[in-house]
Amino acid sequence: MNKTARFLSIAAVAAFASFGAHADEADGSQFALKFDTNRTRAEVNAEAVVEARTHSLEPAGSRVVTYKSNADRAAVRAQAAEAVRTGQIPHGEFSAM
Repeated sequence: MNKTARFLSIAAVAAFASFGAHADEADGSQFALKFDTNRTRAEVNAEAVVEARTHSLEPAGSRVVTYKSNADRAAVRAQAAEAVRTGQIPHGEFSAM
């Protein structure tokens, strides 16, 4: 019985001490955002227009290389069909090379 009471009192002290470690303001004001409210609506709209015109379509951190193809769609399809016929590329679900 003495060990149980001692264990429970240590657990109660530990639980009480842990509440002090988590103490903070109830409204979470340390996470409040700071806004610059001195700008006019026209300034914000002008900045948005500039951003929209200069925005890159490349995803951030990506090294995507884009190029303009001069190939004709019909010619590419004909080459692909010929490659399937000659067995150079597989076709279908169970084809073997």
